[in-house]
Amino acid sequence: MISSIFEKTKPVNFIILLVFLFLFYWGVQFYLLNNTILDLKIGATIGILGTVLFSVFVVDFIVKRNKLTANNSFAILYFTILFVVFPETLGDSNAIFTTFFLLLAMRRLLSIKSLKNIKLKIFDAALWICIASIFYEWALLYLILVFAAIYIYEPKNIRNWLIFLSVGFCFFMILYSVLVLMGKTSFLTDHYDFAVDFNSLFPIKWWSSIKLTLYALMNIGLGFWIFIRLGSTGTGKVTVMRLIALSFIIGLVVNLLVASENTNAVMITFFPSVIFMVNYLESIKKPKFLELILITSIVAPLIVFFTKL
Repeated sequence: MISSIFEKTKPVNFIILLVFLFLFYWGVQFYLLNNTILDLKIGATIGILGTVLFSVFVVDFIVKRNKLTANNSFAILYFTILFVVFPETLGDSNAIFTTFFLLLAMRRLLSIKSLKNIKLKIFDAALWICIASIFYEWALLYLILVFAAIYIYEPKNIRNWLIFLSVGFCFFMILYSVLVLMGKTSFLTDHYDFAVDFNSLFPIKWWSSIKLTLYALMNIGLGFWIFIRLGSTGTGKVTVMRLIALSFIIGLVVNLLVASENTNAVMITFFPSVIFMVNYLESIKKPKFLELILITSIVAPLIVFFTKL
């Protein structure tokens, strides 16, 4: 039943997931994080929630435009499910905004494969990553992904590499101008200190640690399986999957580097994880087994979430 709903792209799928995510967000705020109406700044909270909901559309657009999966709604389904697996991420506004801008960067980065307007796409992707670094300074590591895309698609054009200089200059001038107007020029030195809290590299709560470890191992296993499968079929999808795999690895590194009691940056790995999971689902030929996995994927996280309340 679930597979029959999400095996196709229908507006009702968006309605179901967006309504659930809307209600789940408020449930996390009030029951898991123990916030009250007085604790939340309604205007800012609505903006954060709107960013979360709009991210679902961005994920669907990237997947469909680049044909990362078949024509179904499994990607947005699993993107939503991962919020249930890691509900604490909805309490970290920096993670939400960083993820959103990294999705915009990934949208431009993956479109480089068309070999059209490469310089513009490199500029846009690098700029979105720089904007994401306003929330997590270590998000600048995602520039490695841009370097990798240039190396893969058009490495001999020296102007592609020089674009980083123009991106850095534009970003610095715009950010510095805004900070001067706000009277907060100290933000640059305070925020971009690239400090690492070694005491927080391993989460204090054992459940968070083991859950993140299992999540990472599962995705690494799925990644290897996908590359073996794509290699045997000779499909041209391997190059794009390499960028997605690199994105997941960088995300894990950034998640560790920004780890603290108040951060839950694992959200930045949701997009590549979703691609891995959906590609595995699409390889399942037995409808009953597929249905069983989908039901388990939905019910198990919900049970774990409600037991934590």
